[in-house]
Amino acid sequence: IASTSGDRTVKLWKRDGTLMTTLTEHRAPVLGVAWSPDGQTIASTSGDRTIKLWSDRTLIATLTGHNDAVFNVAWSPDSQTIASASFDKTVKLWKRDGTLITTFTGHSDAVSGVAWSPDGQTIASASRDTTLKLWKRDGTSIPTLAGHSAPVFGVGWSPNSQMIASASRDNTVKLWKRDGTLIATLSGHSNIVNGVVWSPDGQTIASASSDKTVKLWKRNGTLSTTLIGHDAPVLGVAWSPDGQTLASASGDKIFASKDNTVKLWKRNGTLMTALTGHDAPVLGVAWSPDGQTIASASSDKTVKLWNLNLNDLLVRGCDRLGDYLKTKTNVSQSDRHLCDGVATRK
Repeated sequence: IASTSGDRTVKLWKRDGTLMTTLTEHRAPVLGVAWSPDGQTIASTSGDRTIKLWSDRTLIATLTGHNDAVFNVAWSPDSQTIASASFDKTVKLWKRDGTLITTFTGHSDAVSGVAWSPDGQTIASASRDTTLKLWKRDGTSIPTLAGHSAPVFGVGWSPNSQMIASASRDNTVKLWKRDGTLIATLSGHSNIVNGVVWSPDGQTIASASSDKTVKLWKRNGTLSTTLIGHDAPVLGVAWSPDGQTLASASGDKIFASKDNTVKLWKRNGTLMTALTGHDAPVLGVAWSPDGQTIASASSDKTVKLWNLNLNDLLVRGCDRLGDYLKTKTNVSQSDRHLCDGVATRK
């Protein structure tokens, strides 16, 4: 497991929670983390204004050029280019070796989110100026997506590169066509929406909110499921590569909770487990391309890597819950069968 944190370190953990190593090069809270699609490199972003690249637990490059905290980072689908979003109101593109390619200017406030289209042709940026902008790789701005009434914190592309989802402080998720046409507004959260991501099959959108929930939506805007379990704002969410598991990151400890966690959920909303180890809010979470490792970014200045065996987690969960599901009268008939077919250790 890899996690990023405000104690300026990156930590690597074994599956049983044993600390493997700590990466200690950041000089301020670590704000974001992302795996390269080829699984070879982790990029971490920080309030120290840098992006750091790590491979096999070793720092291989430090990307400098932003004039303020770097909030988020995204890899191109071919793993050769990095896009970074900064409080300095810019997006920068970098080669994998750390060479700066170009700087996108046009936002009038901090850029808090960035995402590559899966076809690799377009970069979307989300800004506190309430807009999203779409850019060609050469820095040409295409349309500006205006419709939110408050800062936009997150952005995500559908797998076919034809739709965009945005998350905003106005408590909504909006769905857009690639040409900038607004398709739908997803209302249901009662507080800020901090992040949004499409499932790998393109059929479901997950949104993370300061109302302490994750909501799952059908692509037509219908609310499907609400995931309840965090004690405070949910700051990030990510799908496993197979689309069967969600990881959510929370800032629970700020609110006098004992929980600064990453939680793992089945797609039907069942809580599988909580990953604990950060000493401050977990700001973001990302899966490795093979689905076996989660990287979490935290304001405790660390990055933690968590090695996962999801089948084992499911078995352990059903070990604990199986009898409860079958015997308690307040459990719905459909939920009584959640663990059917799962081999347990009993």
